[in-house]
Amino acid sequence: MKDSETAAPAPEGHTAAPSRRPIDETARLGDEMYERNIRSKVEADHHGEFVSIDVDSRGWAVSDDLLTAAKRLREQCPDAIDVWSVRVGHRVIGSIGGGSLRRTG
Repeated sequence: MKDSETAAPAPEGHTAAPSRRPIDETARLGDEMYERNIRSKVEADHHGEFVSIDVDSRGWAVSDDLLTAAKRLREQCPDAIDVWSVRVGHRVIGSIGGGSLRRTG
């Protein structure tokens, strides 16, 4: 972790495991896995929902909210440490004034 980065505290009752890799590598791997293996499976039926991906096991889970997607992933992959999340059909998980990549008309 860089000096300028700070880790978010773990939720009460949980301990935060140290990441196995830098966040930019987790992001790159997660985005690659999403584009290569997951996007085609979720794009049609889960637009706007969230996908959490364990970049080590390649396990993933989808839900209509981010926390539930992460929780479902942890149920499947309890040892997941380096997790990347994406929003189906969007460039970012959330933004102010942003919009969907889905075209209308």
